[in-house]
Amino acid sequence: MTTAVRTPGKLGLDPALVRRARELAARAGRPVVDLARSHTTVAVERATLRLAGLNGADPEGIPWANRLVDAVRDQVGLEHGVCLPVWEALRSGEYRDLTDLAARAATRTVPFRVPEGDAAVRSEAAARTAVGRGIARIDERRREREELVRRWGNPKGPWIYLIVATGDIHEDIRQAQAAAQGGADVIAVIRSTGQSLLDYVPDGATREGYAGTYATQENFRLMRAALDETSAELGRYVRLTNYASGLCMPEIAALAGLERLDMMLNDSMYGILFRDINPVRTFVDQRFSRQLHARAGIVINTGEDNYLTTADAVDAAHTVTASQLLNEYFAKEAGLADGQLGLGHAFEIDPAVPDSFRLELAHALLARELFPDAPLKWMPPTRHMTGDVFHGYLLNGFFNLAGALTEQSILLVGMMTEAVVTPFLSDRDLALRNIRYVLDAAGGLAEDFHPAPDGLIARRAGQVLGEAIDLLEDIRERGLLDAIAAGTFGGMRRTAEGGRGADGVVARAAGYRNPAIDLLETT
Repeated sequence: MTTAVRTPGKLGLDPALVRRARELAARAGRPVVDLARSHTTVAVERATLRLAGLNGADPEGIPWANRLVDAVRDQVGLEHGVCLPVWEALRSGEYRDLTDLAARAATRTVPFRVPEGDAAVRSEAAARTAVGRGIARIDERRREREELVRRWGNPKGPWIYLIVATGDIHEDIRQAQAAAQGGADVIAVIRSTGQSLLDYVPDGATREGYAGTYATQENFRLMRAALDETSAELGRYVRLTNYASGLCMPEIAALAGLERLDMMLNDSMYGILFRDINPVRTFVDQRFSRQLHARAGIVINTGEDNYLTTADAVDAAHTVTASQLLNEYFAKEAGLADGQLGLGHAFEIDPAVPDSFRLELAHALLARELFPDAPLKWMPPTRHMTGDVFHGYLLNGFFNLAGALTEQSILLVGMMTEAVVTPFLSDRDLALRNIRYVLDAAGGLAEDFHPAPDGLIARRAGQVLGEAIDLLEDIRERGLLDAIAAGTFGGMRRTAEGGRGADGVVARAAGYRNPAIDLLETT
């Protein structure tokens, strides 16, 4: 993401403390990266097959990728990866292609084996060629985006991010195009409730969902094509967002790259805390998915804002900062650049708290100064929206003003009818007018906004950074997985052994091979 030139630091943060915070985040995160490097999951292996061209589903709606991975796992395990046994079978000449092999494997008529020696070398080479074509397609889609941005131009920042979620992809398209015409720069299609807990990706265009629309490759394709039409009409590139989280994080990341999505919600912590997904499973999945996002040029959005829906936004502010630093480490280790780090935070302080707006400014400005080149995603109030739409409209105006003053990059449109997933179009229009008025009226006000060096805003930012450093020190000593189990983030306790999807984690053998990982890490 191209970011504007930022104003110089305004908080007087001690550079030594900032370096210390990043060092601690790296030391706390490194054992989790080592864990991800030494394990695979059923979702990583399925994503690899999808990159190699395996798509579609059987008559029961079970994806062929699931059928093939399950068949291989049942016979020879996944410790060596899915590619060696699959391409060894394909090299026999008995199967037309991956889909034919998957269909036959589903009937339990394919004998799989893990090849050794020269046979393993040949099978790995064949797999690398097939997977390489998928990664080359992702490269092509990235170049396509870059060309369209050159042709149509980027919208002026901050980008206005608006949610569409009717359950029907065709209705979503109509609403998304109308939202873009009304001023939205980023369209997010929320997934159907519970999709993150499905251990498969539904297939085809879908017309029914629950508080959202299913994430499928065909739905991605349809929405991207529609927004391209609207981008051409408007003369600015309209971005598309979906969710690479849950049990199919790597697969959805692969599909997003293949269909030229532009942003993806991608954060293990959200799945661990709020969907009770096994921590090991999702940290392994996250690394692979972020490698794919890095290659595709996709901006990730992280979910720190969610912590403040279950924990107090003042008391837990330092947990947001600590998590942002950890997410920065994990993202960069996976190959993401600063311009792809849409780190999340939110305007969630109780309005009844004295000086609440000044505290919000302190937290938002701290994030901006810690991550000056990141396209920060600033989330509107939700927890303290009471149903009084007039009060809600005012709160959203203050949220928009805080975003302008602290130079946030992506502003999610705050709805005065918060929690109504598909609001009236008139309400959406009012919300867009609110954000547009504030941004236009504020203009370059950020350059005139300089908190007093010894004032509340600067003091509060320094306090939060100090508390985040103390927390990162504690996490480094006890381990991130144990810290999560202790309820450090969002007040939610999740153990490393518990949660959904734990049975889909496999320790890699010495002979593990995955050409997708090799290509993503070396080219």
